[in-house]
Amino acid sequence: MSDKIGLFTGSFDPITLGHVDTIERASHLFDKLYVGIFYNRKKQGYFSLAERKRMVEGALAHLEGVELVTAENRLAVELARELGVQSFVRGLRNSEDLGYEANLTFFNGQLAPEIETIFLISRPAYQYISSSRIQELLAFKQDISAYVPKSVMRELERKV
Repeated sequence: MSDKIGLFTGSFDPITLGHVDTIERASHLFDKLYVGIFYNRKKQGYFSLAERKRMVEGALAHLEGVELVTAENRLAVELARELGVQSFVRGLRNSEDLGYEANLTFFNGQLAPEIETIFLISRPAYQYISSSRIQELLAFKQDISAYVPKSVMRELERKV
């Protein structure tokens, strides 16, 4: 019997407690869960790829069976096939996320019909936390420590 392998992707700019919660929950559903840091051309990056990688590694260090991968200028379906992934994992915070994710799932399904997409609904405590809101708070020099893992706070200290 082959291992169950999942892939959870995002820009993680920065990783939030909501991301960590979804990844922790998904890690129990798979023998191996890849977490992919992807470049999102619609989002202006706040942190460099190297900074995001350090933050994600720090936030997920306590999880077994979770491996970080990075990808730029590449489709998730291409990486998923290369890694032997059977399922994409996506988080849903609200109806706005559902519309975006449904569209993404349609195209992923057209490109890779053999890869299923599963959705995990955010816990209420994390429904309003997003990387874009965190970036906005950072721009106005507000405290974000209640919304992000300690690895993000350490990276911010490095930046100063």
